Amino acid sequence: MATSNPIFFSSTLKNWYHRHRRPLPWRETRDPYAIWLSEVILQQTRVRQGLPYYLSFMERFPTVHDLANAPEDEVLRLWQGLGYYSRARNLHFTAKQVVSEFGGRFPEGYHGLLQLKGVGSYTAAAIASFAYKEQVAVLDGNVYRVLARVFGRHENIAAPASKKVFEKLANELIPVDEPDTYNQAIMEFGAIQCTPVAPDCLFCPLQQVCFAFQNGLVQTLPVKEKAKSSRARFFHYFVFQLEGQLYLKKRPGNDIWQGLYDFFCLETDTAHPSTDYLQQQLNQSLGIDISAPTPTGKIYKHILSHQKISAQFYLIPLDSRLREKESNNIGLQLYSLSQIEELPKPILIDSFLKELFF
Repeated sequence: MATSNPIFFSSTLKNWYHRHRRPLPWRETRDPYAIWLSEVILQQTRVRQGLPYYLSFMERFPTVHDLANAPEDEVLRLWQGLGYYSRARNLHFTAKQVVSEFGGRFPEGYHGLLQLKGVGSYTAAAIASFAYKEQVAVLDGNVYRVLARVFGRHENIAAPASKKVFEKLANELIPVDEPDTYNQAIMEFGAIQCTPVAPDCLFCPLQQVCFAFQNGLVQTLPVKEKAKSSRARFFHYFVFQLEGQLYLKKRPGNDIWQGLYDFFCLETDTAHPSTDYLQQQLNQSLGIDISAPTPTGKIYKHILSHQKISAQFYLIPLDSRLREKESNNIGLQLYSLSQIEELPKPILIDSFLKELFF
C-alpha cells in the first residue's frame, strides 16, 4: 500500500495543507510563547471558540513576562467561558516558571520543554516543531483519527498503552524537512477533512490508500472507549443582596471551578429538596432564619466533562450585613456590581448575573 511510504504520506498532506489551510495567527510566528499560548487554549476548545481568547490574551499579555506578572484573578477572568480552569492556573504558573527558572526564554527542544508544568508530550512536540523545526510528531485527537483510519489501526486510542503505538507510527512518518508544516498539515487535515462525523471522503487525496475507506470502516475507526457516565449535581445558590451589593465567595481548591467566585451554595442529592431542609441548612451555616426561600425562576444547567450541574438561585434581600463570624468562616464578602463584573466567575454564575443584574 502507498501509505507505507512516509514520503508519499507526508507530501500528500503538505500539498493538501498549502491549498486548504486556515489563516490563523499562531501559524504566522516562531515565537514559542505565542505558540504555547495557542496550544493551551485549543487543547479542549475548537478554533472558532478559542481564537477570540487567544487574541485577547496576546493583546493583554504580549509577552511571557506580562502573563507571569498578572494577578491570578485577571488571568481567570480573561479565561472565563473556556472551562477547564486548571489549564488557566497551570498557564499562569508556567509563565512564572519560564521567567523565574529560564530567564523569560522557553527551553529549546522537546525534552527541555517537558520540564515546564502543564506541558506534556503533545504540547512540547507542537512547540518544538513549530518554533524550532524539530523533527518530533504531534499526537492529538485529529492525528489519532487520521492515522487510525488511513493505516487501519484498531487500538483503543483512549487506552494509555495505545499511545506508544501511535507515537511510533507518527514519528516514522514525520519528514526531516518541514516537520512544522507536516505537523500543522496532519492536524488541519483531521480538523476539516477527516472529521469525526461525515468526513469528506469523496474529495480526500488519500482515498485510494485509506484502509478505513477501502474497508467500510470510516465510522468505526478510530476505536475509542465509551466516555464515563456523568455525575448529576444539584446546587442551590443563595444570593444575599444588601443595598445594591451582593455577597460572593472564592471557591476552594478541592472541587470544580477552583479560584472562581460564586454565591453561598448548598448542594443536595435531589433537584427539589424540601423548604424545611434549606431553612435548616441556612440557619446552621449562617444563623439566618428565612421562611420559605423562593427560587428566582428557571434552573440553570451546565455540563462539564463528567458532571452535569443543575443550579437553582434564591434572591435574599438583607436589611443588614451578615454576621461577621459566620460570613468570614465561609469566605463571603460584599461586592458592588462593578467589582463583580471584574471577578472571574463560572459561566453559569455569569449567565445568572447577566439576566438579573447586568
